[in-house]
Order: sequence, then C-alpha cells, then structure tokens
Amino acid sequence: MLQIKGAQIIDLMMLVIDVTKGMQTQSAECLVIGQIACQKMVVVLNKIDLLPEGKRQSAIEKMTKKMQKTLENTKFSGCPIVAVAAKPGGPEAPESENPIGVSELIEVLKSQVYLPSRDPSGHFLMAVDHCFSIKGQGTVMTGTILSGSVSLGDNVEIPALKVTKKVKSMQMFHTPVTYAMQGDRVGICVTQFDPKLLERGLICTPESLHTIHAAIISLKKIQYFRGPLQTKAKFHITVGHETVMGRVMFFSPAPADFTAEIEENVFDFEKDYLYQEEYLSKDSNSSEENKENDQAGEVQLPKQQWALLEFEKPVTCPKLCLVIGSKLDTDIHANTCRLAFHGVLLQGMEDKNYVETFLPKLKVYKLKHKEGQVERVMDDYSVIGRSLFKKETNIQIFVGLKVKLSTGEEGIIDGGFGQSGKFKIRIPDGLKPDTKMLLNVASKKKSKAGKGDTAKEDESSKNDSAQPVTISLLFKRYVFDMQKKMIQS
Repeated sequence: MLQIKGAQIIDLMMLVIDVTKGMQTQSAECLVIGQIACQKMVVVLNKIDLLPEGKRQSAIEKMTKKMQKTLENTKFSGCPIVAVAAKPGGPEAPESENPIGVSELIEVLKSQVYLPSRDPSGHFLMAVDHCFSIKGQGTVMTGTILSGSVSLGDNVEIPALKVTKKVKSMQMFHTPVTYAMQGDRVGICVTQFDPKLLERGLICTPESLHTIHAAIISLKKIQYFRGPLQTKAKFHITVGHETVMGRVMFFSPAPADFTAEIEENVFDFEKDYLYQEEYLSKDSNSSEENKENDQAGEVQLPKQQWALLEFEKPVTCPKLCLVIGSKLDTDIHANTCRLAFHGVLLQGMEDKNYVETFLPKLKVYKLKHKEGQVERVMDDYSVIGRSLFKKETNIQIFVGLKVKLSTGEEGIIDGGFGQSGKFKIRIPDGLKPDTKMLLNVASKKKSKAGKGDTAKEDESSKNDSAQPVTISLLFKRYVFDMQKKMIQS
C-alpha cells in the first residue's frame, strides 16, 4: 500500500537501495513520490556486507555510477550517495556486529538538513499513524501535523468517527508541551474512545474537513507509467489519508485555449472544457479536433489537464491536497511503474447525489461530427440529403441545425423527407451553378441506371458517386446536460 499521507511536509528523504539488487519497482515508486513531494534526497546503498570483501569497493562504485545515471534527469541529480551495512550479517547476527558506514551517513544527513519554514496559520490538520489508550488518562493519537496548530484545551474533530474531543495533554518526544504546529511530531491525549476505531486517519479543527464522493483535480501523467490513461478506467486513488478505487474522466481546455496560461490551484466553472477519451500526451491518440488544429504535423498539447474522479466509497480530505492515481493491482514483480498520475484536489463534491446537483455545472463537452451525402436537388435553394441519420432517428430534434456541403454552401436542416432517414436542407444563399451541375449529372446517371430497379441504382451509386457532395454536421453536446441539447457556435 502506498503511504503518502504526510507527503506535503517531507523535507528530506532517504532512498534506501539494496546494493546487491539496485533499483526495484518499489524503489522507483518511492523516487517518483519523492519527485512529487520533496526537494532534497540522500541515497543509501545498504547491505554492502553481502558483497565479497575483495570486490566490495568496485561494486559500490559501479552501483553509485548506476544511481547517478538514474537520477541525472530528476530534481535529485547530484544528490549524496552513501554506502552502509545497517545490520551486518542480517537480522540474526549478534549485536556485537557494528554497523558499517552509519556514522558517515549521519554526517551526510547533518549536512543536508535545514530548518524548514512552517506556517501555524490555517486550520489544524494532523495525520494520525498510531492510536492507543492509557488507563485513567484517555486515548492518545500520535502523528504529524500537516497544517495549522493545536493547543491544550482545543477541540479536535475525528471525521472518521464523527466525534469531537478535547485535548487534555500533549507530548513531543516524551516531553510535555502546550502547543504544537505544522511539521511537529506529537502525541495528543483526548477524552477516552476505543483506539481500535482509529488506527490511522485524520484529525482536524471541527468542521474544517469534508467527506466527498467525487472531485475535480488538476493532474500530470507520471512519465514512467507505461500505456495510456483512459477515461472510464479505474485507478487506486490515494488522497488525504486514504486509498480507494475511483473512476476517471479526463478533460482539457477548449483547443483555442491550449496555450493559455491557467491560474494555479483554481478551477473555473464558467469556462467550457473538451472531453478527452484519454489524457493527452505525446504518445496518446489526441482528440480529432486537436488533430484538425495541428498544422505543423506536431500534436499540440494543453498546458493543463483535469480529471473528474468518482470514488467507490467517500473519502475525507482537505482541499488542495496531493492526489496520486495508481494501478496497485499490477504485479509488483512486473518491473513497471504502478504510479500513473499525480495532481491537486481543486473541488470536492460532498452531496451523494452530485450527478444531479453538481455535475451539470461542469461544462465539459463532446464534439460530434456526422457526415451524409446530397442525394438530389429540389430547387435552387434546397436539396435532399441521406446517410446522415438512421431510419429510426427522430430528425425533428436536428431541425434548425447548420450543415455545410463539401462544395462550400452552408445550409439548415429543414425537416425529414419520407420515412427512410432522408431529410431536406435549405440553402439560404442558394446553390452554386457548379454544384447544381454536379448534382444534376449524378442524378441523371442514377436515373439511367435502371428506373425502378433499386439494386441497379445502388450499384450505380457505388460506381458513379466516387466523389459525392457530402454534408457535414458539427455540434457539441455537454456531457452532463440532462436535456442533451445540441449546440453550434
């Protein structure tokens, strides 16, 4: 299970590598999380006691070069690499066996640590990683304060239990304290409750956290994840203090806004967004409209993309928290990165009926493109079309929509024609003479193919209409519009 609950306040990470194996799948995933959540790292090559003494130094140098190569395109390029044997001989070895290289590691860590800036303002939020009771005193929750501060006598909420408790006492590293703030490791004793109900979780300022059923996030694909990120796919979503299954729907700015600057950590519900079958990247199948806008042969990618996450069970988390999407059911021995994307939670949906109450505000649209053919001319200002609709389609809902002929004329769907899915198009500016000639020639050829002989007419149509006059109908439809209206600009 991924543990990233305190990722937003990691100041320095140690990446521990088995020197006999090198980078494994989980090591790579820790590196990915480090790149997302941390600025400084020290690599520790452990178990050097397992290397033959005569070849130990050369093996360490070889692995050091390998790790330097691995890290050169990451933010941790040039970070310290220290070789150690934390427990020579393994767990069964006698205690008299002294660790190798640990004192050097301590010195390196001392040189890398710094006093981080912490902010005590804002709501109190703490990630609890252990919970136990002390007879006669209460229940103690230990963990790391992610934001804000807490003092003796404060009320704190345990959202998972839907209860509020008073802080009776606090300790930091066995020392009683009256105040703790962001970044501190602290034990908080509150009035008694069953510790089995909260082994891990979040506690906070009362009513500052919300339980959500779905969320909008901004996101980036993790470059080491192989394969596309597809809409409707399910991922393990790690958010706040929980990992749950969730279904995703990806969307991007409208193509005209692909290169526009996007305000960070804000989602604008007034704008239109383009539905995507998958997250757009260099190796993905971009949307049809994106391809049409691509003049230089290179796929244009948006500066920002988003996803709608729909959770299989509700989660409790703060706004703007880190979100990671993974495929944790992938075989750990498959030597492939299971982490797929990371992002920031911009908007949560608390209402269980969010599909009806909230999603209609989200203006994500799909582009629809239908093509048919002109069958024949009625007069200078109207034609009959076919093959745009199925026989059973209610053509009435398309009446008034604009269409364009491949010969350049613009028209409006006037209504159905007969019972076979054919329809009438009005051409306000009239047909061009060349278009009329082209259609009349095609119509005569069909007529000669055999009057009343449908089979011959169809065969003639195939042979003689290699370049028919086509009809294009373009419109967009908002994904969450209950009325499914068709919209044309």
